[in-house]
Amino acid sequence: MNIHDWQQIILFFAVLLLLVRPLGDTMARIYQGEKNLLSFLLAPCENLIYRISGVNKDEEMDWQHYAGAMLLFNLMGFLALLALLLLQHLLPLNPQKMAAFSWPLAINTAVSFTTNTNWQAYSGESAAGYLTQMAGFTVQNFVSAATGMAIAITLIRGFSRRKTLLVGNFWVDLTRGTLYILLPLSLIAALILVSQGVIQNLRPYQTVPLIEAVRYDKIQMDKTGTPRLDAQGQPISTEIVVSEVTIPMGPVASQEAIKELGTNGGGFFNANSAHPFENPTPLSHLLEILLILLIPGSLTYTFGKMAGNTRQGWALLAVMFLLLVTAFGVLQWAETSCTPQLGELGIAGGNMEGKEVRFGLAGTSLFEVATTATSCGAVSAMHDSLTPIGGLVPLSLILLGEIVFGGVGSGLYTMLAFAVIAVFVSGLMIGRTPEYLGKKIEVREMWMSIITILTAGVMVLILSGIAMMTPAAVAAMANPGPHGLSEVLYATASMANNNGSAFAGLNANTSFYNLLGALAMIIGRYVPAVAILAMAGSLAEKKYVPPSLGTLPTDKAPFAIWLLLVILIVGALTFFPALALGPIVEQLTMLGGH
Repeated sequence: MNIHDWQQIILFFAVLLLLVRPLGDTMARIYQGEKNLLSFLLAPCENLIYRISGVNKDEEMDWQHYAGAMLLFNLMGFLALLALLLLQHLLPLNPQKMAAFSWPLAINTAVSFTTNTNWQAYSGESAAGYLTQMAGFTVQNFVSAATGMAIAITLIRGFSRRKTLLVGNFWVDLTRGTLYILLPLSLIAALILVSQGVIQNLRPYQTVPLIEAVRYDKIQMDKTGTPRLDAQGQPISTEIVVSEVTIPMGPVASQEAIKELGTNGGGFFNANSAHPFENPTPLSHLLEILLILLIPGSLTYTFGKMAGNTRQGWALLAVMFLLLVTAFGVLQWAETSCTPQLGELGIAGGNMEGKEVRFGLAGTSLFEVATTATSCGAVSAMHDSLTPIGGLVPLSLILLGEIVFGGVGSGLYTMLAFAVIAVFVSGLMIGRTPEYLGKKIEVREMWMSIITILTAGVMVLILSGIAMMTPAAVAAMANPGPHGLSEVLYATASMANNNGSAFAGLNANTSFYNLLGALAMIIGRYVPAVAILAMAGSLAEKKYVPPSLGTLPTDKAPFAIWLLLVILIVGALTFFPALALGPIVEQLTMLGGH
């Protein structure tokens, strides 16, 4: 890294950390129903929404009713998006006459956007019309993010409330998260992105002539896909002349803003955030990374503020930040060190294959760790082109459960589940009843935390094993050996952990990956979510236990270090064998000159 890279990275992290407190404080005020900067403008809109929908904002729910409302709302969103995908060819705002999605792909895609995964087994510019992108994908980008935030807020209430069954109102939390947080920030971000060159229109795709025609030979195929041969046994080819190109259009900036802010990740174009219409400049690149990390980072301060001890939030943020910076350093080192083969060719400057020159190596590394440390899944580079250790970094971040900032809401509540386990284990070590924020951690909380942490990991290992034994799934791999295993492991991890990014090199648009992937996304999203709500209800019923001399301080450096070790130990025990067979073996093979 040169001096400009260092300046850019340091300035970026400084801006991020400076925004954590004001946004975190604002979100705490919003979810507690207090006045905020936008109340005078948006409070009438909020009350109108409640009147139209018949919601009493002062009526709270127990955790069972909260979970039921959340699941019902997400089911309705899934069905609405599924209908859009299956009927797309009959609907307006489809100037390119995009065909309907096949039913397996439609199910996978509808589940993907409803669960905040945004896994894409299709090419956006050649498969989805404008109405689908706006009324389907963009709407789900908002409400799926707001759902995750609502669940996190409910868990915070579980810690802060005493002897009550009530944990909040899902409809109120959903409305406030969308109206006061996601919509205003997305509007500001979209305007900045438009200023940088991100497109925003409803025009048909534009066909323009090339300055110089492109010629290439295309091999002729028969009906079975076999090349036709001439009398000498050589493939028959036809010269193709390309004199014009079609440039896709669409309402990109409005989707791009919430895609990053809500840690969704679904790209308007197949190239995602590497596409110049989605991410044209170095400034837009840094802005998008900031949007990805902004809410997950700020929610840690929201947690501390609502729990009555902001040091608790800073401790969690410190663990997240340390893991993120470490991951960035390893990825940057791996890509800068390049490979022995490139070194023998005299190629310096690092591994730039699959990366955009306008972002540089450091900017690309920062984006890729941010998008996989959260549940965003947007990409600005081809992960399949990373060095083996470079590819290990984003894969490991996903496999950890995306708690290194994590998704909006889901990152915080998963980190809190790790904190509960860390407190419980430390309590056993010193022979005392474990306590966290004045609440005794007992068997029920431990079970809910274990379910939250291990559900996605178990799904990853099971689905990867099934894929490696299924001929159709193996045939979808473009690369054999350890790299192919990495492709499959990354795909299942991305879906089960609701990330959505892809390692590439894997044909995921098959019935196997579409249907089993949809199942993985549903289980990976809703089983932990319901477990967290159950834990919130259990904690809210407990009385407050004042700290004593034997209480473990959870807002100091020793506990932060202990929490970090628990996270790494759980990750290593769960996934090291799979990683050893994939990227680690590939790295050793590469160093051996193969």
